[in-house]
Amino acid sequence: QVQLVESGGGLVQAGGSLRLSCAASGRTFSMYIMGWFRQDSGKERDFVAGIDWSGDRPMYANSVKGRFTVSRDNAKNTVYLQMNSLKPEDTAIYYCAATRRRLSPESPSYDYWGQGTQVIVAS
Repeated sequence: QVQLVESGGGLVQAGGSLRLSCAASGRTFSMYIMGWFRQDSGKERDFVAGIDWSGDRPMYANSVKGRFTVSRDNAKNTVYLQMNSLKPEDTAIYYCAATRRRLSPESPSYDYWGQGTQVIVAS
């Protein structure tokens, strides 16, 4: 099992940047594929970005391509989401998730979830 704790959310002006972190417990973090999802109130949970074990093949939702960057530091058991050029429509609770199966944009593919961190982008 792995426990996930997100941090780094907050209030930012449109055009600004934030970096989210997701710290994982356990000694097998490098074996997990990690994903970032987001959910705004009343909406479905949407895929944002994902990264495989090595970090060489990230995956992004079209809505964030060119603005967000996912990365991981296996030595620190942490995955990051660098968010630049933020827009009001990026406002949501951001969740990190882990799986040992495959990199996927589908939330049911992930077995472990953090509690989320709120991001608010003011216009």
